[in-house]
Amino acid sequence: MGHLRPRKLAQRFQLAALFSGGVWLLSVPAVFALTPADLSLQPSYVQGAVVRGKAPANTQVFIGDRALRLSADGQFVFGIGRDTKKDQRLTLIDRAGKKSILDIGVQARSYNIQRVEGVPEKTVNPPEEDLARIRKESSLAYRARDIDSPLTDFSGAFVWPLIGPITGVYGSQRVYNGTPKNPHFGVDVARPTGTVVTAPAGGVVRLAYDDMYFSGGTLIVDHGHGLTSTFIHLSAILVQEGQRVEQGDAIAKVGATGRATGPHLDWRMNWYEHRVDPQTLVGPMPKR
Repeated sequence: MGHLRPRKLAQRFQLAALFSGGVWLLSVPAVFALTPADLSLQPSYVQGAVVRGKAPANTQVFIGDRALRLSADGQFVFGIGRDTKKDQRLTLIDRAGKKSILDIGVQARSYNIQRVEGVPEKTVNPPEEDLARIRKESSLAYRARDIDSPLTDFSGAFVWPLIGPITGVYGSQRVYNGTPKNPHFGVDVARPTGTVVTAPAGGVVRLAYDDMYFSGGTLIVDHGHGLTSTFIHLSAILVQEGQRVEQGDAIAKVGATGRATGPHLDWRMNWYEHRVDPQTLVGPMPKR
């Protein structure tokens, strides 16, 4: 479990914490000058985590130098990248302009090496004539994930979009046909082609693309404030761009398109450009 370390202020004090409803309720002393004097954050800050919290009304919140969008009731979210090694600094500015700083201690993870054989060779070492297509599709996916929408679906409970055997996990170094490639940034769930995939939370469809070079059938759903879910290797997409979906809605079907050796769902999440781990929101796979 990670922890919060308040910066040294004008005087020494203790930070009291109570655990309730899945979050730590941090009672902030008056020296922070926040009104009301409670900030809530989830208790775990591992590499790859999606961190959700709530700040008092009319508070500005920054992670590093980046301002976070706050909902009308103070809800916010940010992500911690796979290889983040230093503490993350939260800065809060209250309605009077007074500033307080909290350092979040990031907990390191160990990542496995996963060797995958039998993938199409062109998806391991693409020929020159395919590079323009790859760049175009990467740009489309980037723009779909770079939307700072006011949706607040990120703040609710998430569920698994598919139940089945987990065959790949976030962060593992991938070696395709003997060639080392980028880490795997999703969680793989193996099920037969055509198995229905459902929305893990509400949101708006930002990208529905039938056949991307690496990811095949690709669907991106925006949950708000920069948090998105990406579903890849799909055999069919059941929704359209701009469509609103609710948790549990049928959105796609499992496939083996793109760089895949068999039918499975690869579920990924991003907070803007930061790739985060969906399992930090849903926990272990339920038993079938």
